[in-house]
Amino acid sequence: MKALRAFAIVAASLLLATGAAAQVSLSPPSGPNPFPKPLEPEKPKPRPPAPAKAPATEAKDKAKKPGDKPDAKAAPEGGAATAEDPNVDLVYGAYQRGFYKTAFELAQKRAADNDAKAMTMLGELYANALGVKRDYKKAAEWYSRAADLGDREAMFALAMARMGGRGGPPNREEAAKWLAQAAKLGEPKAAYNLALLYLDGQTFPQDVKRAAELLRMAADAGNPEAQYALATFYKEGTGVTKSIEQSVRLLQAAALAGNVPAQVEYAIALYNGTGTPKNEPAAVALLRKAARANNPIAQNRLAHVLVSGQGAPRDINEAMKWHLIAKTAGKGDLQLDQTLAQMSAEDRAKAEEAARTWIGGGK
Repeated sequence: MKALRAFAIVAASLLLATGAAAQVSLSPPSGPNPFPKPLEPEKPKPRPPAPAKAPATEAKDKAKKPGDKPDAKAAPEGGAATAEDPNVDLVYGAYQRGFYKTAFELAQKRAADNDAKAMTMLGELYANALGVKRDYKKAAEWYSRAADLGDREAMFALAMARMGGRGGPPNREEAAKWLAQAAKLGEPKAAYNLALLYLDGQTFPQDVKRAAELLRMAADAGNPEAQYALATFYKEGTGVTKSIEQSVRLLQAAALAGNVPAQVEYAIALYNGTGTPKNEPAAVALLRKAARANNPIAQNRLAHVLVSGQGAPRDINEAMKWHLIAKTAGKGDLQLDQTLAQMSAEDRAKAEEAARTWIGGGK
């Protein structure tokens, strides 16, 4: 994305003194900001298998007499709650529990009564081949009908279908229109994707201030990708007044929500005490978490920490394991290469074997 190249993060040099008491600092990632790809509508997660009944429970069930009344709290087949409760969404209940054919049948009945949510559900089922054969054209038709009735999730799904050319030819202008309408109704992923369009400068004239406003809307709604992106804006002063403290607060929120790049940058801020009180042990814990999520920058920075022994016990073998893993992913480091070369042949072989095990999935 051309617009993003202009917002490169200026990286400080990695200072790693040889003395044990020397202060160590970690540099933030360099190069273009690693913004995530446009966000798509969430696909449903597979339904977990039902737990096996304990023998005692099975015996109790068999002991029930034919005339016994069923448990009033038990849900009917399909996993939804009782139809007598007008506040229960039977379609969504069946969908959540993985009873997609039931959800499809119920949604069809409700869609016939002009129910926008049911129409959006039919679009989801057709788009993801759940309980029915995948048909992007029918999915787009149902999304379009629901969007016309004002459903923001349908607007967002239709926008992404138009952007990706699913169910019809790609149409960025129509996609942008639906993203704008969904964002106006408070759909955070739509606001995030619309911000990317304002940064890209192809569908709209480039407008970093408008992009920042949209990112703030999505970030305030709790979207971690928007929080991370807006943190970068505050760090660089892009479309907003520069504020390292505000940047770090947003990194913290995104990191807590599981955004791995944000975890890396927040860890580095904690380690260096940049925009937040210095906390090396907390920083190292976050680096380990991101390293285990296969982030090569986290793996590289963790290797430096383990070599220095600041914030964590010094462990050269473990450090070299992470260095070799990061190097395999393209994150080379001459300084760590020199450390590796100074190891004994036996220790170097152990580090290499540990790296191979991790890369092979053994962890």
